[in-house]
Amino acid sequence: MRVLGVDPGLTRCGVGVVEGVAGRPLTMLGVGVVRTPSDAELGDRLVAVERGIEAWLDEYSPGYVAVERVFAQHNVRTVMGTAQASAIAMLCAARRGIPVALHTPSEVKAAVTGSGRAEKAQVGAMVTRLLRLDAPPKPADAADALALAICHIWRAPAQNRLQQAVAAHRTSGAPGVSRTSRTPGSSGNTPGVSGTSGTTPGTPGTPRTSGAIGTSGTPRTSGASRAPRTLKGRTA
Repeated sequence: MRVLGVDPGLTRCGVGVVEGVAGRPLTMLGVGVVRTPSDAELGDRLVAVERGIEAWLDEYSPGYVAVERVFAQHNVRTVMGTAQASAIAMLCAARRGIPVALHTPSEVKAAVTGSGRAEKAQVGAMVTRLLRLDAPPKPADAADALALAICHIWRAPAQNRLQQAVAAHRTSGAPGVSRTSRTPGSSGNTPGVSGTSGTTPGTPGTPRTSGAIGTSGTPRTSGASRAPRTLKGRTA
């Protein structure tokens, strides 16, 4: 796996290429910084960043591009420039069909040093050790770009397995047996009553009439319309 790490920035955009697989020694293929003058127009600076990243893509042909995810900071001007440079990096990769991964600074620090709150000096020292370099890359933006590439190489297999599991779950649907909703009085809720609501028990399809259960289909009459009761021959 060959990854181009990009630490976005307008004045200094760190870039670094690392090759290898998780669990084995990694190799640095190149590291550097794309610089733009701070007094130039914004559009010209963005064009310079684009040309610099395109040159790295042409030279190393990476299979993946890892870019630092931008978070809000107190300095709005700084975070805006970082976001714009990040967008340029993603645009260059997408134009060539290269997958782009975003990693937060905490994720990168945790992957390289074991602590999400590590200082830049610690990140540089670990990058030097992991890539078997003679000295930490300078400036710190270059070391951060290599750390991004290392982070993606180590995290990509787990992320791919997770994405495949999610995709398989969506394709197969929710596990379990589908259930059919039951209406009150349907079969399985009330013993002895047929599944047709509003019918006389035992006589499906026949409207139920108000009256005594047990006199099938014969309505109960009120007391005013009953026949006179006789008591041993006498009329009540």
